[in-house]
Amino acid sequence: MTDATILPVDKPTLTAVAAGLHHDAHSVLGPHPHEGGVTVRVLKPLAAGVTVRYKTAPTRRFPDGWAAVELEHEHEGIWVGVLPGVASGDVPPYRVETAYGEGEDRIVTDRDDPYRFLPTLGEVDQHLIGEGRHEALWRVLGAHVHRYEGWGDAPDVTGTAFAVWAPRARAVRVKADFNDWDGREHPMRRLGSSGVWELFVPDVGIGTRYKYQILGVDGVWREKADPMAGYAEKPPLTASIVHESSYRWGDAEWLDRRAADAARGHTDKPMAIYEVHLGSWRRDKTYAQLADELVGYVSDLGFTHVEFMPVMQHPFGGSWGYHVTSYYAPDSRFGDPDGLRYLIDRLHQAGIGVILDWVPGHFATDEWALARFDGAPLYEDPNPQRGWHKEWGSHIFDFGNPPVRNFLYANAIYWLEEFHADGLRVDGVASMLYLDYARKDGEWTPNIHGGRENLEAVQFLQEMNATVYRRVPGVVTIAEESTSWPGVTGPTSGGGLGFGFKWNMGWMHDSLGYLKRDPVHRMHHHGEMTFSLVYAWSENYVLPISHDEVVHGKGSLLRKAPGDRWRQLATLRAYLAYMWAHPGKQLLFMGSEFAQESEWAEARELDWWLLDLPDHRGVHHAMRDINGRYRETPALWALDTQPAGFEWLVADDAGANVFAFARTDGEGSRLVAVSNFSAQPHDRYRLRFPQPGAWDEVLNTDASGYGGSGVGNLGRVDVPADSHAEIAVPPLATVWFRLAD
Repeated sequence: MTDATILPVDKPTLTAVAAGLHHDAHSVLGPHPHEGGVTVRVLKPLAAGVTVRYKTAPTRRFPDGWAAVELEHEHEGIWVGVLPGVASGDVPPYRVETAYGEGEDRIVTDRDDPYRFLPTLGEVDQHLIGEGRHEALWRVLGAHVHRYEGWGDAPDVTGTAFAVWAPRARAVRVKADFNDWDGREHPMRRLGSSGVWELFVPDVGIGTRYKYQILGVDGVWREKADPMAGYAEKPPLTASIVHESSYRWGDAEWLDRRAADAARGHTDKPMAIYEVHLGSWRRDKTYAQLADELVGYVSDLGFTHVEFMPVMQHPFGGSWGYHVTSYYAPDSRFGDPDGLRYLIDRLHQAGIGVILDWVPGHFATDEWALARFDGAPLYEDPNPQRGWHKEWGSHIFDFGNPPVRNFLYANAIYWLEEFHADGLRVDGVASMLYLDYARKDGEWTPNIHGGRENLEAVQFLQEMNATVYRRVPGVVTIAEESTSWPGVTGPTSGGGLGFGFKWNMGWMHDSLGYLKRDPVHRMHHHGEMTFSLVYAWSENYVLPISHDEVVHGKGSLLRKAPGDRWRQLATLRAYLAYMWAHPGKQLLFMGSEFAQESEWAEARELDWWLLDLPDHRGVHHAMRDINGRYRETPALWALDTQPAGFEWLVADDAGANVFAFARTDGEGSRLVAVSNFSAQPHDRYRLRFPQPGAWDEVLNTDASGYGGSGVGNLGRVDVPADSHAEIAVPPLATVWFRLAD
């Protein structure tokens, strides 16, 4: 031991550090220069002996330039010593050798000291986090491999920087596989008033599993997964995993084109979305395996986009991903985060956009995740009348807390920037907008104006949309909003929520209600199919036939139609073609494209064997042709959000169950869609066309190749000068006529 004087620390402080109760262990542990040397303290509760090896000038005694000092046990696992021959103020690189056990059982570890390094977060980052304005939050919080340059001829030091936001915590420690899941050796420091706790651990890298031990404001220690972790263990395991992406993207052309089209938006482009639940599209597949199968399948069918039900980490598969625990970690059931990048990249290279379901309205209650993160409500609203979702049994985010809003809108940016997603479908927007959602009188608190609107949630949605569209040009956000809230797709500058599109839940309920009725009764409900055109241009709409419509006893889309199997299949084909011709973009849940017979269940894959049956294969082929005609016909999408793109031709023929309308792009592309939802064909049906000329029959869902009866118009209708013609309208079918070139 050197004769130099040890820098003293009082016993209460040492006791607090040893017990993990000190808010700044770095002020005690690690190197501390003083007159006459550098005092080094390390926390090794189970050690039998500790030695510090430090860099010095080569001498006869230390020819390799590394000197050694044995530390003394000071107090409750804290060891201390002074580095001799070191000028005051100079802290040389050093490593800590720790001996455990005695005799033959003796083990010695050689590690760098986490407490000799400066914080990895700068003051600007800390300020932005405290203000709730850090748009790239994931780059500074969480676990990131970091490198410090070596001093002199000492080697560089690589390790992992851990940082977590826990503003009311009394203490935080890292518990991981590198310390045998004993967090006592790795207490973190609190960085000023930012609420962030930080620690750099040398020699720790990719693949490390870890958690945080948090001493809450209530005095209870809790083990928590990292809210900002980019990777997590496969459920039911719950640890976070250090991950750094090494993926090399190949979709530059796609991204360039997307950015170039940003000014146009998406309203005047084709958008036919295939909604997918990865775990049940095919069972037991990795992201890479899904890429090999899904990309070709979707390309063949002609969908423009896929929408993935939530791919964020969630412990309970039966939640379908809507009860999230790790918002920044892709679902590890299918592989690592780069596997998801590969899947999205492959879709982009095939010309298919990717929309991710995103759930900012509520989160899972698991005690190891976000709930009561620092010993009290932090991410959740502390008011139970605002912070608890009675319908879904989950916590509601505290939208009035700027750092919580920051956590969420940075998460939106994260998926768009780091995973190249082309859009987000935001789940449960209605539940966010209303304070009385799923609540009885007396169970909710009015806003400051006495109303039922959740003003803080509105502010968050506006802030999220404005930030996303500014930062990632060319992407789109889509709201699942089931009420008549005004301006969902209106610009935030005018008080709107700022979404690109809104799900048209009214159209979905009305049209499915009509579809379920026997043809002889449909005449009495004709308005269920025409009412949507009263409000079709009040918002930018997506027509959704989603997973929610084919589960929980609702039956498959096929089984909603009455009658025998032929009529069910014919009705489904007619409905899909009607839907694709109706103003608005389209979304269809997987399986409906080949007439899935049983309703969806997340624990089993689709009934792919049905494609071996001619009738179901016929629906699949019809869907492929519907998408093909749709994409090549601007009349069906160029003016989706403008009434000038639509004209009723037959809206009141309830007795015949016939609907006919024209679509145009305003520049020469014209299409007429005629749907007959009766079980009888209408021969020589007199119809006024938008103009005379030759009209090609480009789609007929009653074609024999689809399994239909083959009633049609021999491929073309010649419309005379008075614009009226007699056409054949097949039973339970939709026919498209396109103005010939």
